[in-house]
Amino acid sequence: MTKAQNRRVELSALTMEQKATLLSGRDIWSTHAIEDAGVRAVRLSDGPHGLRVQEEGGDHVGMQPSLPATCFPPAVALGSSWDPDIAEKVGEALGWEARSAGVDIVLGPGVNIKRSPLCGRNFEYLAEDPLLAGVLGTAYVNGLQSTGVGASVKHFAANNQETDRMRVSAEVDERTLREIYFPAFERVVTHAQPATVMCAYNRINGVYSSENRWLLTDVLRGEWGFRGAVVSDWGAVHDPVAAVRAGLDLEMPATGGRSVQQLMQAVEAGELDEADLNRSVERVLALAEHGGGAPGSVDHDGHHRLAREAAAASVVLLMNESALPLAADTRVAVIGEFARTPRFQGGGSSHVNPTRVDSFLEALAEHTASAVEFAPGFRLDEIGDEDSLRDEAVELARASEVALVFAGLSEAEESEGFDRVTIDLPAAQIELIRAVSAVAPKVVVVLSHGGLVSLEGWHDEVDAIVDGFLLGQAGGSAIADILYGVVNPSGKLAETIPLRIEDTPAFGNFPGEQGHVVYGERLHVGYRFYSTRGVPVRYPFGHGLSYTSFRARDFEVVSTGDDEARVRLVIENIGDRDGAHVVQIYVDSSGRGEVQRPARELRAFTKVHVRAGGSVEVELVLDRRAFAYWDVELSDWVVTPGEYRVILGRDALTIEAEGAVALVGDRIIRELTLRSTLQEWYEHPIVGPALLETLQSELLAAVVQPQALRMLGSLPMQKIANILGLSIPGGALDSLMAMTLTQEVPAGSSTRPRKLLRH
Repeated sequence: MTKAQNRRVELSALTMEQKATLLSGRDIWSTHAIEDAGVRAVRLSDGPHGLRVQEEGGDHVGMQPSLPATCFPPAVALGSSWDPDIAEKVGEALGWEARSAGVDIVLGPGVNIKRSPLCGRNFEYLAEDPLLAGVLGTAYVNGLQSTGVGASVKHFAANNQETDRMRVSAEVDERTLREIYFPAFERVVTHAQPATVMCAYNRINGVYSSENRWLLTDVLRGEWGFRGAVVSDWGAVHDPVAAVRAGLDLEMPATGGRSVQQLMQAVEAGELDEADLNRSVERVLALAEHGGGAPGSVDHDGHHRLAREAAAASVVLLMNESALPLAADTRVAVIGEFARTPRFQGGGSSHVNPTRVDSFLEALAEHTASAVEFAPGFRLDEIGDEDSLRDEAVELARASEVALVFAGLSEAEESEGFDRVTIDLPAAQIELIRAVSAVAPKVVVVLSHGGLVSLEGWHDEVDAIVDGFLLGQAGGSAIADILYGVVNPSGKLAETIPLRIEDTPAFGNFPGEQGHVVYGERLHVGYRFYSTRGVPVRYPFGHGLSYTSFRARDFEVVSTGDDEARVRLVIENIGDRDGAHVVQIYVDSSGRGEVQRPARELRAFTKVHVRAGGSVEVELVLDRRAFAYWDVELSDWVVTPGEYRVILGRDALTIEAEGAVALVGDRIIRELTLRSTLQEWYEHPIVGPALLETLQSELLAAVVQPQALRMLGSLPMQKIANILGLSIPGGALDSLMAMTLTQEVPAGSSTRPRKLLRH
């Protein structure tokens, strides 16, 4: 008997009450078991960068203790690795730990877009760009699910703030959803088929995500082919009947039986179709196919080594004025409490109880035999005599060759549940950096934070800046590996570092007011905004230095079809160290077609490892979506015919090479009505050439002259007809409109709606 047949037998054997019971949790972390029907409970656990398994009771906000587990680098760091292989390895290791703990579904990854740097949960999200988030999220899910454990990609959709997160309505147009906030989810669903998709708390244009049929059924299942179960974020369901009707399957956590009663009553009253209920039950039953295997043992030492490898691959060297790497005999002063008490993960539901934690001070023993002096410099709770701590650190720095200052944000300053009010470092830390810079020969600042921090007020006074984000339990060792050159830094920024919070695209709209947040910046999120508007930044998306040098040559772009292209190039390592380099390909579609397009959009990337003095050939495909925009009138992706700039970027703002590619694109035949404008009629590829001849109006001929058309072209044709009056032959407009409906698709075209015809 197949699994599908077994599920059908189980469904037919269930009473209405049992079926309704399966659609909400038994407790905080598991579904109901129905033993007499052969239905086992499914156990879920928080991720995404490590398990938060609680043996008894538990909570979903990270307040109560959990079993020890490997704390891998959170998404804020993993995103900066730009490395799908690393993401897949982390996912796989997490899957084996989940099996060992009897967990069937891991809640992760988080692929929401970093819309504003003030979002308190940005540490749990991968990037400000949907392609980068989608590729890494897909790799993570593939790795995790290769162990038999299921993933839960979250939070679908437009969950980009913590302020009023349970109720706020994200007011966002469909094109922005399709091009910015949906694609990462779409890629994970279509390339990895996660076991579940987790719906978000928030509303989208007034409708709760848990009750949004367009979101959960039409788009997720109908368009993307999702076959798994939709699970609610914990407490995201307000109306369980409306949720099931919309396509949500499993409400978490338990509701004390209230949801069960409401579902049963709705079916009995005819308010909920039993077929909808049965579909959700079948999807929940199918979750038992994940996990449930032999637990096996976990190599925690091996996973710690992987956590160290992933952390080192994620570190971004922002600036280096000949200060790094350090030699083993360099006389260093280590300053900053984070060197002794590392900040390595975010606060809230994803808080992991690590199997061990490496501090930088402890890790130094692997790299130098010299005695290293340490001064805390500040207190994490900001209580105490900051002046005396700073003075002690300054004296230590004065006697050093290089002062290493560890700065960043404490967990109290950023967490799930609230948004930040500033991107600045604490004032005491800024004062410390400046005071140390005044006396030390060289200063290296190492940053630890979940949401980005401003570098202003001290950036120009130091010699190097190493961005460590939150690096997981092995972060201290990884930072030491980078500083001493054991690992060549290869991380790239997954979000832009602005000069001011006022320069960020969502400033003024984020986090909204009175229950609504307007996505007024539309497509111009992150680097799309800065590149299109010409706003200067401190460091752009995609920036990151190395201890070696890379050079690109033989860059070429060729079309491979009507709406696709291929990029080829060679990357040379012209330095004296082996290293990894991220090839970043952007498309500039600005000026193409009838809609606004950003000046930069990341459309392909790969991370290549190149030996010193060696080279690697790279070939990347730019598919149709790399050039397309979402046409809200046609409800489809459209590639405008014409020439596109394809850019090899050192980062989102720095061009290394570029080429042009001419695409045939789509031939759009739009249906005309009397509400269509005169300009739309005159420029229509079918009707336009016949317009003057059919209507035979001297007045119309005058109206479509360039100067007159500029003034009158936006008038609906009905208004033009009223102006021209009897000079239009009876039925002429009707016959012209009919031409747009009967036009045949040209030979060789793919089957498309009549409004959109492709060569």
